[in-house]
Amino acid sequence: MKKFRSTINEKSASFNLNKDAMLKLIEKLEFNLELSKVQGTESSLKKAKKRGKSLARERIKKLLDKDSDFMELMPLAGLKHENGFGPGGTTVCGIGYVENKLCIINSNIGSKKGGVVDYATSLKNLRLSQIAKENKLTTINLVESGGANLPDQDRVFNNYGAMFKEMSRRSKEGILTVSVVFGNATAGGAYVPGMSDYTIMQKQQAKVFLAGPPLVKMATNEESTDEELGGAQMHSSISGVSDFLAENEDDAIKIARKIIEININDNVKQTKNNLNPPLYKKEELLGIIPENLKNPFDIRDLIVRFVDNSEFYEFKENYGVTMKCGWSKINNHSVGIIASNGVIFSEAAKKATQFIQLANKNNIPILFIHNTTGFMVGKRHEQNGMVNHGAQLIHAVAGSEVPHITLLVGNSYGAGNYAMCGRSFDPRFLFTYPNVKSGVMGAEQLAGVMEIIKTNSAKNSDIKIDKRKLNKEKKDLIILAEEKASVWHTSSELMDDGIIDPRNTRFYLSFCLDIINKEKIKGSSSYGTFRL
Repeated sequence: MKKFRSTINEKSASFNLNKDAMLKLIEKLEFNLELSKVQGTESSLKKAKKRGKSLARERIKKLLDKDSDFMELMPLAGLKHENGFGPGGTTVCGIGYVENKLCIINSNIGSKKGGVVDYATSLKNLRLSQIAKENKLTTINLVESGGANLPDQDRVFNNYGAMFKEMSRRSKEGILTVSVVFGNATAGGAYVPGMSDYTIMQKQQAKVFLAGPPLVKMATNEESTDEELGGAQMHSSISGVSDFLAENEDDAIKIARKIIEININDNVKQTKNNLNPPLYKKEELLGIIPENLKNPFDIRDLIVRFVDNSEFYEFKENYGVTMKCGWSKINNHSVGIIASNGVIFSEAAKKATQFIQLANKNNIPILFIHNTTGFMVGKRHEQNGMVNHGAQLIHAVAGSEVPHITLLVGNSYGAGNYAMCGRSFDPRFLFTYPNVKSGVMGAEQLAGVMEIIKTNSAKNSDIKIDKRKLNKEKKDLIILAEEKASVWHTSSELMDDGIIDPRNTRFYLSFCLDIINKEKIKGSSSYGTFRL
């Protein structure tokens, strides 16, 4: 097999224009990520410290193994939500190593709005449930939450219920949930420790109850204290909700680590990112993708900058060239790569379909890389069976049983998004670059289609067209469509697991492959109907 060799010139004017544009987007990303790290007002942070409490991110650091990386997930959830609690909501979550075991860690930000769950946070919790189940990962909840945000109750209510259902189903499958309660766990928040396989409560700090003293007084006229209703001592000695009573925060975390050590058998050694590094510099990833996504580029130039030894062995190199398929390794993990290299033609779809079958036969996970405006349209292509060939590819993606990882690096529009395992096709993980645009179709195409429909409708109804009004509506629609297609909107709505700096691509992909390879990979030899 012939290895691809990149000919990118990092001194060229176009490379540096692209790099400058990407760096501006990364600057915006870093600004938003800093916003997501805000853990409350200055006064609430002082109050927490005065009570001897650690903050959410500090608790995660204490829990993780000393040399563990932490892959934070969905840090910008709710970024664009008008009535939300800011990017990231009221929880910090991600995956890291605890006692050499890969675990999901979900840490409530008790110092931010009391850790109550807004809509974005409820969506994060649901996504974490999916990741835990698919990857058979233990979840450790670091609990300090006032339950659902009541103004959001109509949107949070069902998500809360679904989260509890998934906790129960995971427990049935032997996938543990461990909860460590450091403060209030009220109302819906009480069911998190209540439904966990193991629950640890911190003495004199943890308070777990369905209703606090004021609500109990109002409902039953009963007088009670916090400790009588839901204190750690009471739950450890009377109700039995608590399995372990911790003296302080450090003791609680020590107990959680011991539970993981004793109960989880899958020791996974963390692989470092310096195994067989690429030959090319990762900084070069910044200048390859054009500022204007209408301009083509060779997707292989990206691939060889994050795979082992920059080796990409291409499958059917000269056939269906708008789809690049091939075999590589990332941190010594084998991976099949399907990368859209522009519009998807029939030949490209057929090639990717065959490649998916091969990956399944060989039990190799697939990395999908997006840069496409979708399937090719037009009379000749329709007559040539574009619908059938596109459907074959979608069948293959939906029927594939090896793990999928998806990376969006440019355009991701229409059915091309589905065929390349977009969010609706449930890849194990999905990350995006900060320049990505995604939706049904591009903003200009969308506005143009709507203009044609309105013009034809007016003609058919014999109505005079107001061209000024039509042009204004078209411009407004382009602005709106651009905003909805932007990565800032899609990440806010949890259509990805995070926006990443292109230079960190190898870190994220290798971490995901560590998680995926924790279990034995098994593919499928059976698929949906391929209409030939």
